[in-house]
Formats: sequence, C-alpha cells, structure tokens
Amino acid sequence: MKKIALTSIFIFCLFNVSNAQEVDDSQTGAWYMYFWNTQLENSKWGFQGDIQYRNWDLIGDLEQLLLRGGVTYSPNNNIKFTLGYGNITTGEFGDGNETVSESRIYQEALIPQKISNHVYLTHRFRYEQRWVQDQDFRTRYRYNLFLNVPLNQPNLNKNAIYIALYNELFINGQREIGSGQTVELFDRNRLYSALGYAIKDNLKVQAGYMEQSNDNYSKGQLQLSLHHTF
Repeated sequence: MKKIALTSIFIFCLFNVSNAQEVDDSQTGAWYMYFWNTQLENSKWGFQGDIQYRNWDLIGDLEQLLLRGGVTYSPNNNIKFTLGYGNITTGEFGDGNETVSESRIYQEALIPQKISNHVYLTHRFRYEQRWVQDQDFRTRYRYNLFLNVPLNQPNLNKNAIYIALYNELFINGQREIGSGQTVELFDRNRLYSALGYAIKDNLKVQAGYMEQSNDNYSKGQLQLSLHHTF
C-alpha cells in the first residue's frame, strides 16, 4: 500500500497542463454538486450517486448536467467496488444552445487509507464505456487521488473543519472516435483544493477551486459540493 501511496502522490504532483485556448479560459466557471451513498443494513451491498450542474460561467451557461448512480459492493473496509451508469448533457460555450448527450457505464474501485492520525488518503480507479452523440463507442481510464486533512480534530466527524485536495488524471482508451475525428491519449487533468466542514457525521459541505486542463485550454472552476451518507 505504501508503494501505491507514493506512486499516487507523484502523479498528483506531475500533471498541471495548460494549452491553446478554445474557450474563454479567463472566465471562471462554477460547479454545484450533490454526492450521496448508502449501505444496506447488515449487507456488503449499497448504492451511490451524484448530481452535478456545471457552468462555463458562475451560473446560466450550461457546461454539463451530469446524473450518475451505481450499485456498490464492499467485501471489507479496505475497498469498495461500484458498477454504475451516467447520463450527461454537455452544452456549448457561450451564447449557443446546442447540446450533446452521452450515456456512460462505469466500473470503479475505491481504496481508502489513513496514513497518519490526521491524513486520510483515498485512491479511485475508474473505467468508463462511453456512448457520445455522433461519435463512435469510446472508453476512458481515470485515476483520482483524494487527500483530506482535518484541522481541528483527529477525524472527519461532526464539526470537523478540513482541507480537501484531489488530482484526477483522464486517459482515453481510443484515439479515433468516428467521422475522421481523433482525440489525444491524454484527455484531461483536474487539480482541486477546498475547505470542508462536517455539519454532521454523515453530512459534509465543501467549497473550493478546481483547475481543469486539456489539450485545448486550462480553465478554473469554483466548486460547491454536499456529501451525504445515509
């Protein structure tokens, strides 16, 4: 597990890409998100999902509406598997109202680690199968390293104030996506930092900033998220 942690921290620090502009990357966007998960009583099975309303600007210029949910299986406290489905509507930047729809199936493994009294580390490995409107079938590989550090107490329970960090790397499984279109092997990278507060043991809110970079632009996004376990 130490090798996984060290390798992941290296990836966390390695990717911060900025390239040619296709959208107004000086304009700050905003994402508003709700994440939930629940475990069935006396069972290793559960459910999880999220709703995300993403904007190119602070509000009103739709970047994406993402609806996602899945079935989880936790053989022990050290790993959780998910099989899920997502429906995504992507809007064009600016005044246009054109949208692109996508259906997505994904499989993921979530591996939590506590590497000291105040450092909570989580690895997420995700594999996606994507059906994007007017494109050929695509796949994508994702790796996310999450880091949560409570500031006023040794855990993330009620009343905890904490720093939340993550870095997520996206790699495309196919370069050719139909109609003569191609994409790069590197899809995008997301680097995030936030301040979080635990309203209850099972309810947390985070406010932060994420820089998303791909081969065309690097753009900042404000993020407000609610994290709910029940």
